[in-house]
Amino acid sequence: MMDPNPSLEYAAARQDQSLDELKELLRIPSISTLPEHKPEMRRAAEWLAARMKEAGLSSVKVMPTDGHPVVYGERKQAGPEKPTVLVYGHYDVQPVDPLELWISDPFEPEVRGEDLFARGASDMKGQVMASLWAAEAWLKTSALPLNIKFLIEGEEEIGSPNLRPFLEAHGELLASDLCLNCDSNILSADIPSIVYGLRGLAYFEIRMQGPAGDLHSGTFGGAVPNPANILCRLIAGMHDSEGRVTLPGFYDSVRPLAAEERHQLGQLPYDDAWWMKTSGAPALSGEAGYSATERASARPTLDVNGLLSGFTGAGSKTVLPSKAMAKISMRLVPDQRPEQVAEALDAYLRHHAPPTVTWEVIHWASAVPSILERDSEAVKAAIRAQQTVWGRAPMYSRQGGTVPVVGMIEEALGVKTLMMGFGLPDDNLHAPNEKFHVPNYRRGIQAYIRFFSEYAG
Repeated sequence: MMDPNPSLEYAAARQDQSLDELKELLRIPSISTLPEHKPEMRRAAEWLAARMKEAGLSSVKVMPTDGHPVVYGERKQAGPEKPTVLVYGHYDVQPVDPLELWISDPFEPEVRGEDLFARGASDMKGQVMASLWAAEAWLKTSALPLNIKFLIEGEEEIGSPNLRPFLEAHGELLASDLCLNCDSNILSADIPSIVYGLRGLAYFEIRMQGPAGDLHSGTFGGAVPNPANILCRLIAGMHDSEGRVTLPGFYDSVRPLAAEERHQLGQLPYDDAWWMKTSGAPALSGEAGYSATERASARPTLDVNGLLSGFTGAGSKTVLPSKAMAKISMRLVPDQRPEQVAEALDAYLRHHAPPTVTWEVIHWASAVPSILERDSEAVKAAIRAQQTVWGRAPMYSRQGGTVPVVGMIEEALGVKTLMMGFGLPDDNLHAPNEKFHVPNYRRGIQAYIRFFSEYAG
């Protein structure tokens, strides 16, 4: 393992410059979902490409997609006997609405206390710049101890619609041993962590039809089937009294939680009181036999995200609706697959829906769950790097949310992903007054420098 001290000294001597450059990138309003910001998207991509060249990367290019471009750069001087890391990030950001709730201009970065406020500061321009500065620190002082490739896309905030075709079309270019996804967080400024598991997603819409049109509930109620009543009864039956999902075969592929893993998750600073305070819920519920942390991060779920039927305006209207609709999402855990739970939902409806209504299921979105084994070399290297920088061992955590790009990269390139970023839970991602903790930006650069060395060793 190479001594990273020269690269650490290089980064430490340029702390002000690295922060100023982050501010420069943050001033570009690269909002991917708004068509009028397309020129700014291109400007952000070209800014990053120029910065990659300055850092010492080669083969830097702004590569087109059917949407916003991808920025690519590499350095493969370590040779084929050393691992290749693909650093993933994105340069696009969310819209800033509601603007009136921002304390300062979202695209004029402002440091208040130890936090840098701007749209994209934490999600994820700060994390992209930290990884790029780490690579530069190695390249400007000695030989980078591994091979590195950067893939920075511009459509993550709109679901990465063109990333999978890009990955499949450039498999040889992007071939690597590990993907380092910097779009992640730690537990607090003083508690580093390794996110080793992400839940997947399967999102459905159930449409149910009863009579040909809406009817008078006084004239027809009790004689004609009400699809709203039937759909609600079906949804209620999707869980049993113990909070378990009743869809046939739903748990068949679920990887059980080992006692040792449950113990580690139990060490996280998220007790029932925290979940209640954070959510504002008067009580907790869910699958019996598991803690709230386990239910929210490491167990599968089925939730109603929306319901619509009949009259929903002010006052009363005695209508028997002809249609009912529900939007349902399922969070998946290893080793569930979206197509498996889709079949389970269909089987449940075929068995329980009465012949008095017709129904259809629309599959809107899906993403596979992901897990990186805790005894992998990548996780071990990340632990050593964070422990050195923070002075304490990181904690293991799993996230209940979904990062679709992780599954895309695994399926298209056959590469596992290490989630290693340094945002904080209160960074206001996608909300007004987004921020990035400046000490985390600097420690993040150090941690990436050390991770490259540790993983290469």
